[in-house]
Amino acid sequence: MAHERFRKFNTKETYPNQNLDNDLCQVVKARGTMVFVRGQVGQDPDSFESSKDLSAYAQADQAMRNVKLLLEEAGSKLEHICRIQVYLTDRGYRDDVYQAIGKWLKGVYPVSTGLVIDGLARPEWVMEIEATAVIPDED
Repeated sequence: MAHERFRKFNTKETYPNQNLDNDLCQVVKARGTMVFVRGQVGQDPDSFESSKDLSAYAQADQAMRNVKLLLEEAGSKLEHICRIQVYLTDRGYRDDVYQAIGKWLKGVYPVSTGLVIDGLARPEWVMEIEATAVIPDED
């Protein structure tokens, strides 16, 4: 297979109240050096339980904790992130979300795109972060 796929799951399990049946994964390590991290939210990556603290900052902090974990599982690190995309359900969450992200990505300088959208897959989620990273030839 050309790519490695980490933490495979089916949406029947993660969204039981929705009529979905999609095979997805959390991270794809493309043949070579590219790593694509699925959008992460304020959710435990193992239990799929939403965070108890639903503040925008806490959700972003948990999302970045997930990004770090998933990158490491794929053989990369936070400092190898090249690009992030941030989705917010309200402009008012921007400061808190970017404060949390900044804590995790201090000194990394990825390109970043921020979008304000109508909603996410679960009503309690107010933000989502996806990342693209590399695995360098030498670390």
